[in-house]
Amino acid sequence: MTDLPDIHGVCPDRFAAVKDAFAANFTDAPEGLNEQGARFSVCVDGAVIVDLWGGWADAARTLPFGERTLTPVFSTGKAVMALLIATCVERGLLDYEATVASYWPAFGQAGKDQITVGQMMSHQAGLPGFDTPEDPAIWFDREATLARLCAQAPMWAPGTASGYSPIVIGYLAGELFRIVDGRTMGTALREDFSGLDLWIGLPEAEHGRVAQMRKPAKASDLGGVDPVKTAAFLDRGSSPGGRGSAEWRMIEIPSANMHATARDLARIMGVIATGGTLEGRAVLSAGTLAEATRERIHGRDKVLPFDMGWAAGFTRNDGLDIFGPNVEAVGHCGWGGSTAFADPATKVSAAYVMNRQSPHLIGDPRAQRLIGALYQVF
Repeated sequence: MTDLPDIHGVCPDRFAAVKDAFAANFTDAPEGLNEQGARFSVCVDGAVIVDLWGGWADAARTLPFGERTLTPVFSTGKAVMALLIATCVERGLLDYEATVASYWPAFGQAGKDQITVGQMMSHQAGLPGFDTPEDPAIWFDREATLARLCAQAPMWAPGTASGYSPIVIGYLAGELFRIVDGRTMGTALREDFSGLDLWIGLPEAEHGRVAQMRKPAKASDLGGVDPVKTAAFLDRGSSPGGRGSAEWRMIEIPSANMHATARDLARIMGVIATGGTLEGRAVLSAGTLAEATRERIHGRDKVLPFDMGWAAGFTRNDGLDIFGPNVEAVGHCGWGGSTAFADPATKVSAAYVMNRQSPHLIGDPRAQRLIGALYQVF
């Protein structure tokens, strides 16, 4: 047991179970993963209804985890990445059924000429990571990274299975977006969704707001190791390295280095929950929304040790039940436990962020406690 910090924010009485669960995660969390600092936010029909935060932003417990604290959410940012690609489809700049090479000819090298946008976004391209070891500093050189990936052959037959791509998908989706839109994803996020405290590429002036992360006490369980899993997670060059944290925060990796507040993750996921709108502004039509969130493959993933259902960049809830009880919910989880999801059946969108990380690849038990309490109301 640890002392309960002050809990801040808003939580109507009908959601009292959520506040109780949030407090319990600080004092008696599952698996002893008591929170250091955390935030949980819920929107219903696009409006923020629950927004709770508390704890500490640093290990020394001198900086409160506050309303303006930013948290690195790692792969949870893939949900925003998927939404940004969907906005290109909405504007006629992309088609999920068209080949990636039709927009980006260099991508079509080494047997990748028939891979569609939808297959790439649903982790079916056979590119979970580099197929031979690389210097981890390569990720800080976008052109070198893209050239390496364009020249690489798929590690399995594209379209036959999914194999989760932790980092690579962000470079591929980011470049495809830049080619057809003319802007980087980080720039588009700031311009098209201004007012949301979400960042792909965090300016140095904002670094003082970032919570200090406490890494997991043990490695995640990937199951049996093979070359595909090694490329995705276990090679020395599977993720960026060799530079300082400030440089990592500033580069744009849409799949891996989003910095965010839970409140604004929940708000942007409201686009999915409410049928395509954000606070009254149309973002996606019903047709684009359906194509973005429909199942594109379901089965045993080659990287994650789960049966996974993938939409065009979103994790589908069907078979996982990590985003509440409804099968059509979609979202994404991030390294250490963060989560954002949207449930069109209830028009609920929600996000959980924290700075004490767990080893769970998906379905962090602290998030599950909060989501379970939330669905006592619906």
